[in-house]
Amino acid sequence: MRVFVTGASGWIGSAVTDELLAHSHEVVGLARSDEAAAALEAKGATALRGGLDDPDGLAAAAAAADGVVHLAFKHDFTDYAGAGRTEHTAVRHMLDALEGSGRPFLLASGLASIVAGRTVTEDDPSPHHGPDSPRGGSENLALSYADRGVRAVALRFAPSVHGTGDHGFVSTLTAVARERGVAGYLGDGANRWPAVHRSDAARLVRLALDRAPAGSRPHVVAEEGVPTRDIAAAIGDHLGLPTASVPPADAERHFGWIARFYGMDAPASSARTRDLLGWTPTGPTLLADIAAGAYAAPEATATR
Repeated sequence: MRVFVTGASGWIGSAVTDELLAHSHEVVGLARSDEAAAALEAKGATALRGGLDDPDGLAAAAAAADGVVHLAFKHDFTDYAGAGRTEHTAVRHMLDALEGSGRPFLLASGLASIVAGRTVTEDDPSPHHGPDSPRGGSENLALSYADRGVRAVALRFAPSVHGTGDHGFVSTLTAVARERGVAGYLGDGANRWPAVHRSDAARLVRLALDRAPAGSRPHVVAEEGVPTRDIAAAIGDHLGLPTASVPPADAERHFGWIARFYGMDAPASSARTRDLLGWTPTGPTLLADIAAGAYAAPEATATR
C-alpha cells in the first residue's frame, strides 16, 4: 500500500514510518525541512516537502495515495485556536480528496476532555465540533466521512507516548523539575495520565491501517492511567530530587504551559481496541522508562 504520512519525521511518525516500511508498505512522508526530508529518504521513504498550511498540496498527496495516516499537528500553545483551524482545513481537504474511494484515513486525536469523572472508552464520542474547538474538531470531522466513502479512523493517543528520545510532556516535566529543583505534581497527584510506549503505538497504527473499520476510535493506550504523583516520584528518584505537591493556584507559575494538561484526570481503556485489532502492548511502562533513563539527557526537553 502507498501510504501518505503527515508528521512522518516526528516522534510518533518516524516510528510509524519504520513500522510501515518494515511491513512492505510504501511511505510518502510530509517533510517541513531539508533535514527531515533527508532522514525520510535515508530510511527508504519518499519525502514530500510541505506543511499543514498547504491544504491543496495535502489534498493532492492524499488523492495519489492508497491511504493516509495524518499525525502532524501544529503544537502552537500561544495560538492553540489558530492551530485548530489549520488542522480543520487540512483534514477537510484531505478527506474531500478521498471521498467515495473507500480508502483509509487515519487521524491522530487525543483523549483529554472527552468525558469527566470516569474512564474513557472507545464508545465515547468526542464533544468537540467545528474549527474553533480543540484540535479543530478534527476527530468528528474525519468520522463524518465514514458515511461518505472514506474508511475514517480516529486514533486516540495517550498523552504520554514515551521512550528514549521523547521530547513531549514527560520530557517537559523533567526539564521543569531540573529548573525548579523539585519534581512536582498538582494537589494530591491522584489525577491519571494514560501512557503507551512508542513502539506499541507504531504497531497499533499499522494494525489500524490494515483493518480498523470506518468510524472506529482505537485507543492507543497501554496503561489506563498512571497517577501524576507516581510520575513525579519517578522523575525525582531518577534525578535525585525531592518530590512535592504544587498548589493548583501556583500551577501555571511552576509548570508553565504544561500545567493545563498536567492537572487533567483522563483515564482511558483500550480493551475494545485490543480485541478489535489483536493488539497486545509489549513495551516498557512509563515509570520503567523514566527509571531506565529515557529522560536523562538535559537537552531532551521542551517542545512538542
